[in-house]
Amino acid sequence: MTSQAIAYGLFGLGLVVLFGIIIIFYYSKKRHKKVEEAKYKMLDDED
Repeated sequence: MTSQAIAYGLFGLGLVVLFGIIIIFYYSKKRHKKVEEAKYKMLDDED
């Protein structure tokens, strides 16, 4: 394997890991209330 192939593979693996971390962070139970709050605030009647 050439160094370019190794670098390309590590870069791709890094992107996959970063994507997984973002997904886990966004869907964590601690953030659930904050994420859902915006949806219900939009439907709330201000009158």
